[in-house]
Amino acid sequence: MKLFAIFGNPVAHSRSPLMHNCVFKNTNTKACYTRVHLHDGTKLRETFFALGLSGANITVPHKEAAFAACDTIRGFANKVGVVNTIINEEGKLIGYNTDADGFMFSIETFTNLKNILILGAGGTAKSLAARFLQEGWSVSVLNRSAERLVYFKEIGCETYEWSDFADQKYDLVVNTTSAGLKDEILPAPKEMIESILQNTLYAADAIYGKLTPFLKMAKEKNITCKDGADMLLGQGILANELFMNKTIQREEIAKWMQKSFLL
Repeated sequence: MKLFAIFGNPVAHSRSPLMHNCVFKNTNTKACYTRVHLHDGTKLRETFFALGLSGANITVPHKEAAFAACDTIRGFANKVGVVNTIINEEGKLIGYNTDADGFMFSIETFTNLKNILILGAGGTAKSLAARFLQEGWSVSVLNRSAERLVYFKEIGCETYEWSDFADQKYDLVVNTTSAGLKDEILPAPKEMIESILQNTLYAADAIYGKLTPFLKMAKEKNITCKDGADMLLGQGILANELFMNKTIQREEIAKWMQKSFLL
């Protein structure tokens, strides 16, 4: 029996165990997936081994700590310094990032995107910014303070603090902060979010399972928007492929994960 888990703080809300266990059960795979509420990201590696895990997903706020915990980084995670999926290969932790492609899957119906604004400057923001730039899109990042904006400047994004942000028109605004996950706050001051949403075609939130204040405001303005459910599905399919070394067909993984959202 292989054991997998998701590390996060908070993590009780995560649908990942339901998604992956639905795949395992319906494909007769001897594996189980659970949650681990991890307060200190520096304890991720020792906790992973103490639990005897074969692999794990990592959610906020530990994605950068997960990068540091790995012995080897592969693929897109190397570019962004952020890991959301870890595989145990003979005692070595191998880190991957499936967030960015999961998000691209989620916004397939959003057309003619050229100019994107990202709210927040954490691990998810890094993944999405780098992926958007690969598409040739113009990317701006808005964060409360300048400290975490250095990476984004270095890769070619426009960066703003709350104090120096000026209104512009955007095709898509994405909230990558945890604002609204376990509270009713916005990712930036209300007046600023009001202005931003008045100047965008689409809005998206990485948070899923609830209507965040950010998405509620977008809906009130009749903006086409999405929560993070499709992103969760997209990254989950890719993560499961890595967990099982592609022994389960992607179509099968997608079928059972989609069904898990009805449970």
